[in-house]
Amino acid sequence: MGRGRAKAKQTKVARELKYSVPTTDFDALQRELSGTSSDSHEDEERYENDPYDDGYDDYRR
Repeated sequence: MGRGRAKAKQTKVARELKYSVPTTDFDALQRELSGTSSDSHEDEERYENDPYDDGYDDYRR
């Protein structure tokens, strides 16, 4: 009992996802695919001072 409202909402969300046309940021996509990013330097600085980093991330796989 009470599943009608939940199913209707799921159907509505699924329909919105199926028929919506998302705007694509092609510049961001190009940066991601080319491997360059303006935030990469900031990410490196953030992880340099990580107290939980044991230094073996490159060897784990």
